[in-house]
Amino acid sequence: MTLVAPARRRPPRQRRRRALLRWLLVAAAIGAVFAAGVAVGESLNDNPRPGRSQVLVRTLTPLELPPARETVTVRR
Repeated sequence: MTLVAPARRRPPRQRRRRALLRWLLVAAAIGAVFAAGVAVGESLNDNPRPGRSQVLVRTLTPLELPPARETVTVRR
């Protein structure tokens, strides 16, 4: 007859810590992938594809008017 040692079970506290650590690591990985996706999307949005037209808006300032030749006063 051989004696087999009973399987050791981890204490419940240690199992909870590992489960919490695993969930925190998964959440951090999901957050990192999300942030990388947002960064790639913004970079693609900032740099349009080559060959696309680009619209430039230019504001024109009015030219100065020459002074009036004579001044007319209207009285009632």
